[in-house]
Amino acid sequence: MEGEDELLDFRKRWKQELEKKTKVKNDSAVAYLGHCSKAGGTAEQRRGHAGTPEEKARDAEGSKRREEGCEDQPQYVSIAEGLLDGRSSPLLARMEEERVRRKRRCVRGDEQQQLLSAPHTHSTAHLTLIDQFIQDLNEVNEIPFFDVELPYELALKIFQFLNKADLGRCAQVSKSWRVLAEDEVLWYRLFLEEGYHRGASVSDSPCWKSTLRDCINTEKNVKYNWKNRVGSISHLQYELGKVLCDVSSCERLVIAGYTSGDVRLWDTLHWDSGALNLQPAHSTRAETPLPHVSLVRVTDTVACAAYENGCVDVWSTESGVEPIHHYQHLQRVCALDLCADAPVVTSASGSEVRVDTPDDRGYWRTVCLTQLAKPVDGVMVVPGKRESPLVSAWAGESVYLLDPSEREEESDEEEGARVLHSVYGHPVTCLDVSACRAAVGVKSCGWGMNDGGNKVRVYSLETGQAELVLGNSAGDFTCISLGDAPLHLLVCGNKDRRVRVFDLRSGSSVVSLYAHHMGVTTVQADDWKIVSGGGEGLVCVWEMRMGAKLWEMHNRHPVRHIRFNSSTLVTANIPDEKNPRGACITDDDLTAHRRHRGVICYYDFSMDSSSQEHVLPICRSDYTETSGYNYNIGLAMPYDTLADPQGSGL
Repeated sequence: MEGEDELLDFRKRWKQELEKKTKVKNDSAVAYLGHCSKAGGTAEQRRGHAGTPEEKARDAEGSKRREEGCEDQPQYVSIAEGLLDGRSSPLLARMEEERVRRKRRCVRGDEQQQLLSAPHTHSTAHLTLIDQFIQDLNEVNEIPFFDVELPYELALKIFQFLNKADLGRCAQVSKSWRVLAEDEVLWYRLFLEEGYHRGASVSDSPCWKSTLRDCINTEKNVKYNWKNRVGSISHLQYELGKVLCDVSSCERLVIAGYTSGDVRLWDTLHWDSGALNLQPAHSTRAETPLPHVSLVRVTDTVACAAYENGCVDVWSTESGVEPIHHYQHLQRVCALDLCADAPVVTSASGSEVRVDTPDDRGYWRTVCLTQLAKPVDGVMVVPGKRESPLVSAWAGESVYLLDPSEREEESDEEEGARVLHSVYGHPVTCLDVSACRAAVGVKSCGWGMNDGGNKVRVYSLETGQAELVLGNSAGDFTCISLGDAPLHLLVCGNKDRRVRVFDLRSGSSVVSLYAHHMGVTTVQADDWKIVSGGGEGLVCVWEMRMGAKLWEMHNRHPVRHIRFNSSTLVTANIPDEKNPRGACITDDDLTAHRRHRGVICYYDFSMDSSSQEHVLPICRSDYTETSGYNYNIGLAMPYDTLADPQGSGL
């Protein structure tokens, strides 16, 4: 009740103030025509005494003019009075009345111009503030659509079905359509549909149209740099006595394991800070020498590494270099994987599969420990957020799904494992999973070769039924990209030197590229390009639509890891031989060492090659420096900065 009384009191005082300001304005306008006011007063005084018919007609015309001036009040005053009376928006009748008043004001253009040109003294500032406030309240509430006028909200709903080009065309129709076509809600929706900053809110940018334009221009520049190999390349730090064993990467982190037992973690956003040396558990540190690192994996929150002695260490990428979880297998770890959406670690040793995850209090526990019938070849955690993790594992010719929530208490040979695929005598060569599908590369043997050769079988994880059978190749499928591929596309590599792209909707082959003469080892694709790596050490970038090779890079040793996003690319050439023969790995012979160590390359295509930040620090010298190492390096480098000859004394 108190709030309503205060609102009524505020409306009453504001209405009185508006009436007072309107009266002051009319008085000022009449005072400007001072001779008319005096003439009118004189006529009233003389009306009882004398007067000619001409004077009476002139007095009547002046009285009528003053009455019309009082009735023809400004538009914002009527709107404000409507708001004070409790109405949320102007009524149609009052809008029609305003249109009639505007027409009458145009007819009396000369008289109204005189009134508007009257000098305002002390009330000008106040009227300007009120006018600005009413303009903010009185937004465009009717948009003309041919022969009808629609409310602004309804017109906005219609414009939401238009794309960028259509909104630009509509903005050229009229002023009201331009106001509607440049509404921030429309451009914010288009910004999210393009896939930029999905977590942004509508208040994060003052102009979403300009923000979308900047993002599109940046994307075009990065695409041009990708096609023309314009950008920066970095080789991750290397130390003597270490041979690369395994590499993994995510959006901003790169992890590598070495034969010396060291695990290095790089943050690609902060190269200057160097790499973190993740410390193993105390039980592993006690061994001399440290066991080799066999496998490493990393996500945005968790990193893990498996050693040759069966130990598995888990680190947090945010807390520090000490492990937060550690466990031991009885045999060498042959497979390791992490979930990108939740802290889930799964590993396999022999025929044993183990899944660990933290509980609500942060304590790690084992949620699944299963023995399969054959030694495990690989494991993968199905992406997506679930109440319990879902893990796929393949061993021999069978593919299993492990769901801890469906485990039975019976101690069967394959406890908690559900068979997804199994064909006797046809071993599984590769596997990849998405949130709802699994793609299995199957090698056909014996009588199976008469059925068209090796194939890729696509299964639904919900029903467990086969959806598609793709491919018809004489070579074995070596790698499949399903989770990182565009929607409805599957990319795979084969030992027959080809990269193939299949359409999951039709089951047909879209692209087939002759890529690597020693077989394809890894592959990834997006909506317009394919990046593949081969056993001969080549990294090739292809344009998917044209099927043309854009460029290639070569390094010694097979390419075992490729991962890219819109502007960066990480590749790893990992040697198959971890103990090189014919050279001592601890010697200072860099030429011999470089032959065996492997390499990790990081490409950044968002860098501007003409900017100084793109140039190496050793090349950012000028002629004023007296020496660099044993000579003036500024005289030898092409990116040096020329100083003023007068300022430098030359």
